Amino acid sequence: MRLLLAMFKHETNTFSPVPTPFERFFNGQSTALLGDKAVAAYRGTGSALAGYLEIAQRHRAEIVLPVAGEAWPSGPVDDAAYHRISDMILEQVSKGGFDGIMLDLHGAMVTESLEDGEGNLLKRIRELDAKTPVGVTLDMHANMYDDIIRYATVVNGYHTYPHVDIYEAGLRTADLIVRTIAGEIKPVIAWGNRPMLPHVLCQGTHREPNKSLQAKCIALEREKLLAGSLFVGFPQADITNAGLSVVVCTDNDPELARTICDELLNDAWDARKQFVYESEPLEQSVARAKKITEGPIVLLDHCDNCASGGTLDSTVVLGEILKQGLDNVVFYAIKDPASAQQAARAGVGSNVTLTLGGKVPMPALREKSHPIEINGKVKIIFDGVFKNRGPMYKGIENNTGLTVVVDTGKVEIVIISEDFEPFDISCLLSVGIDPLQKQYIALKSRVHWRAGFGELARQSIDCAGLGVTTSDYNQLVYKNVRRPIFPLDSM
Repeated sequence: MRLLLAMFKHETNTFSPVPTPFERFFNGQSTALLGDKAVAAYRGTGSALAGYLEIAQRHRAEIVLPVAGEAWPSGPVDDAAYHRISDMILEQVSKGGFDGIMLDLHGAMVTESLEDGEGNLLKRIRELDAKTPVGVTLDMHANMYDDIIRYATVVNGYHTYPHVDIYEAGLRTADLIVRTIAGEIKPVIAWGNRPMLPHVLCQGTHREPNKSLQAKCIALEREKLLAGSLFVGFPQADITNAGLSVVVCTDNDPELARTICDELLNDAWDARKQFVYESEPLEQSVARAKKITEGPIVLLDHCDNCASGGTLDSTVVLGEILKQGLDNVVFYAIKDPASAQQAARAGVGSNVTLTLGGKVPMPALREKSHPIEINGKVKIIFDGVFKNRGPMYKGIENNTGLTVVVDTGKVEIVIISEDFEPFDISCLLSVGIDPLQKQYIALKSRVHWRAGFGELARQSIDCAGLGVTTSDYNQLVYKNVRRPIFPLDSM
């Protein structure tokens, strides 16, 4: 058996000012990760690609891995980067000789020219190879389009948010493709969507309604389906099909696929009001946190999360924490390479005054973020390289670039130079901070923080700051999404 495996992942926030060049997919490097190096980087990790590699190894398959690229969410992908990476995959497809193709994609990639980057890639694959089974694993935040379904053999998504089952989703996809190659099954797919934009802070599988919706998908897979995926969608994408969708795959039973797909869509639509998020004023949230005596308490700076395309340099929540005098706080993190360099030049133990954050304009927002001045002692200087403990993306290596910790006396501020969402406790342990010793853990995260910090937190409090990952749709101007759509419109 000969298999083509590839990873090409990006969740596009069309409101984000953060650019997405080729290098962003490869940790800032100008060369792609591929072949044996990609296998070594991902084998045994919590990625879907690792699931593909596991199934390939079980079946003693020969593999070709032309590229493994994944970028932190940001603005639309540069057309040049999109075509360069796509062509790495297409070049191998054109050579032929594969029994199966397995793609680890996201499902919400928008380029400068395309609303549906994944569908276009699949279409081009089919222009070169019309018959080879193609399996696709997608993020739960996929925004689904017809071409993804039309040109794939199997489409399968994660069932958890935080995404702690990415590896398992990859295993499912790979297993179905191997069974298809063997002639054991004949996958057929039904899909549909509903005009709704679930708020991300209401999408977690720790809460309703997504908890029950995903549980139903899992139960149906055990009983009737090859794969059943409810995609909550990514609402920070101003594109036609942004929002909730369902994809159902059965073994040669299109009627069953259509029936269950519609049933799941109706369940989600009936629960649409539970997907609506209401925020409170930031000052009230921080004041409420200040009254709680037993920690750690997680404070979520959820409007500026890099795993949804945020700039990571909004200072509004940090400023309010400092203003109200919260004590024994760690703040992770402000992305500000210039401030990190200034602190590093001063050296550990030095007192520094920094003009921190607020340096990246966000023209899509009605309000502006501004720098704040902080004074503190440099505690740590770190190269930013560490591996995740898990359960989410276990074993994946991260690089936050030059990273420093500045202690104001009450708040330890982690300043990073490259993107990272704090979903794994290693981000704090790597800079010598024990989260259990902190009264407050302030994180630029939305839901993924629960993967690494959920069991540590006594309470969590949402802090409505400023950023392009805002959960206040009134802060954003939608021009392209289909209308009417809930909750932008009354339905």
